[in-house]
Amino acid sequence: MLKIAFRADIVKRSLIVALIVGTVLNLINQGDQLMYAGSVNLLKCLLTYTVPYCVATYGAVSALRAR
Repeated sequence: MLKIAFRADIVKRSLIVALIVGTVLNLINQGDQLMYAGSVNLLKCLLTYTVPYCVATYGAVSALRAR
């Protein structure tokens, strides 16, 4: 299962999803702090990118294993 998760095509697709979804969620959750140079919670920021990456990877691996 980890072998599939680290395939180049899966990693690339998951990174793209994480960048798009994570950016949108960060703007929603911490937009005020980002725009007005407030204190940004770095842990929340990192998790906001990590969760969509994990979800996209899990979905891709599950789909490939189901075949």
